[in-house]
Amino acid sequence: MSADCIFCKIAKGEIPSNKVFEDDQFIVFHDIKPIAPVHFLIVPKAHIESLLSTEVTHQDLLGKALLMAPKLALQLGLKGFRTMINTGREGGQEVFHLHIHVFGGSAVLPRT
Repeated sequence: MSADCIFCKIAKGEIPSNKVFEDDQFIVFHDIKPIAPVHFLIVPKAHIESLLSTEVTHQDLLGKALLMAPKLALQLGLKGFRTMINTGREGGQEVFHLHIHVFGGSAVLPRT
């Protein structure tokens, strides 16, 4: 974990969040600036800066995260959803801790 990373602080419980799910590897919480009626983030507790920073050792973690997306989306009432991983400043990443956006709940979702 990184001492100055907001997502690490959320994972440690230092900053509150509207939690959807948590286990030993992940914390999942609603986005504070949602772009759809349902918008949550899947965040590994291990501090990984971005998708560009992943290695083969992260393969199981990444697979688990992607399998969580539909399960949690269905639990939150979504019949369809979009996933997004912003990577690097030029890719729109604002928090430099790997996370997956899952959003839906509207017939027309914004194109990003």
